[in-house]
Amino acid sequence: MGVRTTWQHRQQGRGQVADSGKVALVTGASRGIGYGIAEALVARGDRVCITGRGEEALKEAVERLGADRVIAVAGKAHDEAHQAAAVERTMEAFGRVDFLVNNAGTNPVFGPIAELDLNVARKVYETNVISALGFAQQTWKAWQKENGGAIVNIASVAGVSASPFIGAYGMSKAAMVNLTLQLAHELAPSVRVNAIAPAVIKTKFAEALYEGREAEAAAAYPLGRLGVPADIGGAAAFLTSEQSDWITGQTLVVDGGIFLNAGVH
Repeated sequence: MGVRTTWQHRQQGRGQVADSGKVALVTGASRGIGYGIAEALVARGDRVCITGRGEEALKEAVERLGADRVIAVAGKAHDEAHQAAAVERTMEAFGRVDFLVNNAGTNPVFGPIAELDLNVARKVYETNVISALGFAQQTWKAWQKENGGAIVNIASVAGVSASPFIGAYGMSKAAMVNLTLQLAHELAPSVRVNAIAPAVIKTKFAEALYEGREAEAAAAYPLGRLGVPADIGGAAAFLTSEQSDWITGQTLVVDGGIFLNAGVH
């Protein structure tokens, strides 16, 4: 939009990899799905701010992704002060924040929902849903309201189907799908908002779902394997690209075909 970013001023004439001119903020991105998304955006030339709870893990992620292209802000996703600080730091470093990817999430409980501790349920909603709304409000006010952009919310197949033993997580991800619809309606036409609903992705976060039985778990998928972070990175890159300019309010299921097995057999 005619704005020369701080980074562009510093890098002018240095022969760096082609710069897309776009900037993204990816939450929960020191590892796993968030890191895979940040990696995909950096690869196409975006500048990226990543967030997470651990300073050291974020530092290592920045080193791997490239400190000339990536910054990090540590904090808890549900903390409003952290949300504001992350957006402010992104604006200071890069002069804009075109894309927000709400990936930060938690799933601290495994068991039947009838026995779910309600305080745990509240924690899950705070981290998985309320934080996403908070970050969306912050990026809207800082840049997107006047300049446009895109938001991608990381939901889950657990949010679009029954998910025994991870009910609190599934409920929160269903809320993320609806949050996507609400934001897509209210922020149009300048900001597009979509969600991605992954099945099991090979990350530390999801280890309990396949650890010690990966071959068995993968056999249930028509495509014959579990997902990897790059699968979600590619989807997020598409939903924040010009190729998806007429797509908003949608939830893209990225599941290796697992839902194909849901019919009558």
